[in-house]
Amino acid sequence: MNKMKNFKRRFSLSVPRTETIEENEFTEQINQLNIQRNEDLVPNSLGLHALHPSPSPLASDHQAPSPTQLHYHSKVQHRRFSMEDVSKQMSLPMDIRFPPEFLKKLQMESPESCKPLSRMSRRASLSDIGFGKLETYVKLGKLGEGTYATVFKGRSKLTENLVALKEIRLEHEEGAPCTAIREVSLLKNLKHANIVTLHDIIHTDRCLTLVFEYLDSDLKQYLDNCGNLMSMHNVKIFMFQLLRGLSYCHKRKILHRDLKPQNLLINEKGELKLADFGLARAKSVPTKTYSNEVVTLWYRPPDVLLGSTEYSTPIDMWGVGCILYELATGRPMFPGSTVKEELHLVFRLMGTPTEETWPGITANEEFKSYLFPLYRAQALINHVPRLDTEGIDLLSALLLYDTKKRISAEASLRHAYFLSLGENIHSLPDTSSVFSLKEVQLQKDPGHRSSVFHPGRGKNRRQSIF
Repeated sequence: MNKMKNFKRRFSLSVPRTETIEENEFTEQINQLNIQRNEDLVPNSLGLHALHPSPSPLASDHQAPSPTQLHYHSKVQHRRFSMEDVSKQMSLPMDIRFPPEFLKKLQMESPESCKPLSRMSRRASLSDIGFGKLETYVKLGKLGEGTYATVFKGRSKLTENLVALKEIRLEHEEGAPCTAIREVSLLKNLKHANIVTLHDIIHTDRCLTLVFEYLDSDLKQYLDNCGNLMSMHNVKIFMFQLLRGLSYCHKRKILHRDLKPQNLLINEKGELKLADFGLARAKSVPTKTYSNEVVTLWYRPPDVLLGSTEYSTPIDMWGVGCILYELATGRPMFPGSTVKEELHLVFRLMGTPTEETWPGITANEEFKSYLFPLYRAQALINHVPRLDTEGIDLLSALLLYDTKKRISAEASLRHAYFLSLGENIHSLPDTSSVFSLKEVQLQKDPGHRSSVFHPGRGKNRRQSIF
């Protein structure tokens, strides 16, 4: 019992029972709105000021309130505000469907309350809308099951949009897996078009449910669907989206540490989003040592393979290079089954490292113990003939042994390889899709039989999200 209490106390710091992930913004907006309400003398306890000072000419007192428009009456004036305004002020989705009970409560609230809402009142309002409640979501079918979690396809009653429900079982002795707590604490602060959105968190005694936006497929399935022969133009668009989301993370000192095609989700529009932040970490300052048991073997950089626990953002960039190679060739770059085999595959293609290519490597005891042959680096163009000159240059910069020289995500976005996508793509707001630009469109993949993209026709749903 004491362990369970300790877990709940620890977990409540980052996962409030009925608090949405937008509460920080909501709190700030509410305080501002309360000030405006005192000036406008508009009676409503949520602090939502009337944006339309005169009543609608089509409305009458005998009509029932519509779901998108509420009417307030007072002795002096008659004002109204739309539910779209409520959604905006509360940092909620614009397509949210407010439950009738919540609308009724808004109308019945006492006009005398003019003090700022307490934390408890804010949570109650969000709970009234339906956040933090299992009954708000309808399960449509199981997508897969793993050791710690089961993932369902679902639908939100608030927006009628599809969602992915990741149910994590809570063990009374051990509580929630640390990966789940880490995923929640990081994702709730990441808002980017190329990072999967965490919509809601539902915490019960037996289960922790994370509600994500639903995406049809992942990059591995996409590659399978087009017969491992992807349009090089599409490779460029997917790589830009990957680097765009990763740059956003790295600017916030967050390391993903598990980049691979299965963790890059794709929707029907072709929008790519980073997912599965279970191994991600917020990098501390000064440098802290981390575990070297991170990143799937095929995408793990050689410094981590050799036991390094002091690393930073370059740990993700090696994986980006491996993914670029895989998309361009249709096969994994270094498919080793053990650490030694993985290192051997890397050195055979990229050349056995020396003091010139990797300062300090000759003093690494683990490297010396393997007694690798002295391989010379091979020309990458011979292995990735479909990549143009700029693409080969970017790939080479991503796969440098020296982490200090390995190209960053931000610098990669400005690489000449992406010049053909246009300059406007660099000025997009973080939450805007690259496909909001008319000049950015996917092409038909050579290996695909019928259309640009059919989600969900590849292998079974990815297992990595469990």
